[in-house]
Amino acid sequence: MEGGGGGGEEWLRPMDAEQLRECGHRMVDFVADYYKSIEAFPVLSQIPHLLTSGDKRSLTRVHVTVALGPGYLKELLPDSAPRQPDTLDSIFDDIRQKIIPGVTHWQSPNYFAYYPSNSSTAGFLGEMLSAAFNIVGFSWITSPAATELEVIVLDWFAKMLQLPSQFLSTALGGGVIQGTASEAVLVALLAARDRALKKHGKQSLEKLVVYASDQTHSSLQKACQIAGIFSENFRVVIADCNKNYAVASEAVSEALSIDLSSGLIPFFICATVGTTSSSAVDPLPELGQIAKSYDMWFHIDAAYAGSACICPEYRHHLNGVEEADSFNMNAHKWFLTNFDCSLLWVKDKSFLIQLLSTNPEYLKNKASQANSVVDFKDWQIPLGRRFRSLKLWMVLRLYGVDNLQSYIRKHIHLAEHFEQLLISDSRFEVVTRRTFSLVCFRLVPPTSDQDNGRKLNYDLMDGVNSSGQIFITHAVLSGKFVLRFAVGAPLTEEQHVDAAWKLLQDEATKVLGKMV
Repeated sequence: MEGGGGGGEEWLRPMDAEQLRECGHRMVDFVADYYKSIEAFPVLSQIPHLLTSGDKRSLTRVHVTVALGPGYLKELLPDSAPRQPDTLDSIFDDIRQKIIPGVTHWQSPNYFAYYPSNSSTAGFLGEMLSAAFNIVGFSWITSPAATELEVIVLDWFAKMLQLPSQFLSTALGGGVIQGTASEAVLVALLAARDRALKKHGKQSLEKLVVYASDQTHSSLQKACQIAGIFSENFRVVIADCNKNYAVASEAVSEALSIDLSSGLIPFFICATVGTTSSSAVDPLPELGQIAKSYDMWFHIDAAYAGSACICPEYRHHLNGVEEADSFNMNAHKWFLTNFDCSLLWVKDKSFLIQLLSTNPEYLKNKASQANSVVDFKDWQIPLGRRFRSLKLWMVLRLYGVDNLQSYIRKHIHLAEHFEQLLISDSRFEVVTRRTFSLVCFRLVPPTSDQDNGRKLNYDLMDGVNSSGQIFITHAVLSGKFVLRFAVGAPLTEEQHVDAAWKLLQDEATKVLGKMV
């Protein structure tokens, strides 16, 4: 079929095997070339600066003639969709010239910001296959393999983490893939809320109290807002700086006692294994006992550091998971599984199903009606769901547990190497004890500095980020503006850590010189 506007070329049909083969090969080549040249790009998108170049076909260069900043893309693209089909070549040109300048390269070996978001060949292939099948696997009957593979790989992963047997599909619990840890904590909180309301009565909603530390991820606060938990009942306990910013169980007990004496109902505790600011590990055994004593739901957020716990030498950080009602970790962070793939296990799946199950006539079928299958639509907020277990299955099969453990250990070793480099330069200090692959540090301010090094370290961070050579982010701990160096990109090697350190040293010399 001929299409207008394409110079007489055959237009791209909605699905044609041979066209897919040809275009797919070209896209894979494009992606492979991107990864091959990824170090040539500024890690952090340099959109605020004017970028110019003459060679529009080079992936590492762009051809832009307008000043770039917020809203830059609107100036570069038409204000309405094309009436006639465009060519793949034209789209590739636009990606090179207009899209890539606005991309921060999370897979760059010089990316040390936030926490990693891993991509891999196995994960990429799994995503391709999921896109090929393009199922909407909300119930078992819509694609039995999608449901059953998810059950199997979640059981595999639970065994790798040595989770209690109650979290396996063969028991009352089981695992499910959510989109993000934010979704996981939301469904856990909703299940806990409904369990509490059934026990204390629906009128008790205004009395329900949630407990977390000031280092807990902000997704819990959002979950409370969605769940109708009164804002004044979201109890934030200050973490203990002497315990690497883990929460002290005694402080939680004290807050809980005050609330009980006020007639409130404690019902949910969230602990973290690998906090965002400093990768702190909360005391799971003690918090689990508190939750058990007061019949509270105990949720563990191990979104970042859960991956490390497949290594025997780090498994002890999960001691106390036996008392948890739900446990979550992100395979898309540090486990070579492309975003999104957040793993949630619950000890008793009935709480999720009672809360989230719907059974309209148009979804009824024999298998579901007989309660002989798992319907994951009843374990999550949305109805539809992607075939996400494919990519995790492929990661586990194509790499194997031994290689995945080595991958985690390599990043932790590189973080330890960076930590030692910091210690060797008296101008810097390591602010908290390193546990996994995150190093928290700062440039020590002069004693005369009036803002305790905030501007000094902000300028250091801004300087190295603006160079495009690396990307790091910050946190604030005990009032100190702290820089975070998180190792975890799949391509990162020791040479990249060394180069980052040299850049930080040089920039430190500049910002300290400006203070004289």
